Amino acid sequence: MQSSCKMDISEFKVALSEDKLDLKVLRELCFSGIPFEGGIRALCWKVLLNYLPLDQMIWESFLKKQREVYSQFLKEMIIQPGIAKANLGLSREDVTMEDHPLNPNPDSKWNNYFRDNEVLLQIDKDVRRLYPDMAFFQRPTGYPCQLILDPQNDYETLRRRVEQTTLKAQTVDRNRSGVTNVSSPGKALNLYPSNEYEVLPSGCEAHWEVVERILFIYAKLNPGIAYVQGMNEVVGPIYYTFATDPNNEWKEHAEADTFFCFTNLMSENRDMFIKSLDDSQCGITYKMESVYSMLKEKDMDLYMKLQEQNIKPQYFTFRWLTLLLSQEFLLPDVIRIWDTLFSDQDRFDFLILVCCAMLVLIRDQLLAGDFTVNMRLLQDYPISDVHTILAKAKELQGGS
Repeated sequence: MQSSCKMDISEFKVALSEDKLDLKVLRELCFSGIPFEGGIRALCWKVLLNYLPLDQMIWESFLKKQREVYSQFLKEMIIQPGIAKANLGLSREDVTMEDHPLNPNPDSKWNNYFRDNEVLLQIDKDVRRLYPDMAFFQRPTGYPCQLILDPQNDYETLRRRVEQTTLKAQTVDRNRSGVTNVSSPGKALNLYPSNEYEVLPSGCEAHWEVVERILFIYAKLNPGIAYVQGMNEVVGPIYYTFATDPNNEWKEHAEADTFFCFTNLMSENRDMFIKSLDDSQCGITYKMESVYSMLKEKDMDLYMKLQEQNIKPQYFTFRWLTLLLSQEFLLPDVIRIWDTLFSDQDRFDFLILVCCAMLVLIRDQLLAGDFTVNMRLLQDYPISDVHTILAKAKELQGGS
């Protein structure tokens, strides 16, 4: 097994050493799982998510430009007029008669600030409970954002902004679906700590705060979708992969790189988060029904059983599809599934195959169970071996 692993790593190193990467070869390698060693997984994800260009010769200039763009986003959307504090007796140029906090003008920067608070409160509520069974997201990052935390600047962090606002997060809860709970079974069992996480010393910030900033900037740049509950579960595994990169030169820029990779992934997946598109061919309803259509083709008996029990696909596939199975498995297993999903040219079609495979693998239990038993199985999926699931999905793909 160890020699096989070494052989896999050597194959990846050869593929990644080319001046111009062969995407077809890389995809084939990544489909069976990507090694963590040497930062190979983090690098491959950046290529597979269409962030890094295939020409390695331009990586340095490309990354420098992208990270500068992200710094500019920070300056414009987090460090902005009306938020900077008076420092060393300097005049408050950020507060003018034209843009006073009580100015009723809907285009007022302060009005935008207060509107943004509603989005921020929902993001904050979600990211604080990201992967509660791991300590990682509550730990301090080794690369806090100096642009914001520099004591010479004395800017307001998003965390402080949340603490200072008087709005209640419960009033802005934007659950994506009216009938389907997007929370994981773990959340229903109250596995999340109810108390606040320990406050880190001045100048430090936790990894969840970095994720919060990424999502807030995404929401500001994409007002048509803004932030929808569950996006935190999509960005989390990407950030974790980049922020644990063994290569420190890459790890230092995990925030900016995660932002762009998440944005690219959402550009393919965003329609499933937009309620007005639910019933269109690119919307979530069509995708959920596609799982049952495939099941009908692959296993008519199981399909008929679920139909007879009136177990609709939205009862469980809503969460599976929108969150890319990120709440059904432990984080290392989610990352392994995503190796395969990201490597497939039609990644969301393959996701439907994976969902169908999950059903077929528990067919005997489903055929024997009543409505209550089967709903419990589907809401808290019993198989933890993701390799078995991916192998079955590949088998179904080959049989189509």
